Amino acid sequence: MTSPPDHVDSREALASFVRDLGRDCVDNDGSWKNADLGDFLEALAAWIDDADGWYRNTGGDLPPRGDWAFFARALSAAAVYE
Repeated sequence: MTSPPDHVDSREALASFVRDLGRDCVDNDGSWKNADLGDFLEALAAWIDDADGWYRNTGGDLPPRGDWAFFARALSAAAVYE
């Protein structure tokens, strides 16, 4: 599973991360709990809804206006989040 880099701070870096995530899904689909697009998108929405808890549990604060790294974390979490 591709880990989200904390330095995703631009559109280009996010696009590169998403491409890496797509390759990881193809190469390691057996390790993805939510490899089906519908399941992935549902998990993505659920993780975004619960993101404040993830940030609290990892010692951080949910960015009040979001950021590129937040979206990268959300995409990565959707592969395994229930």
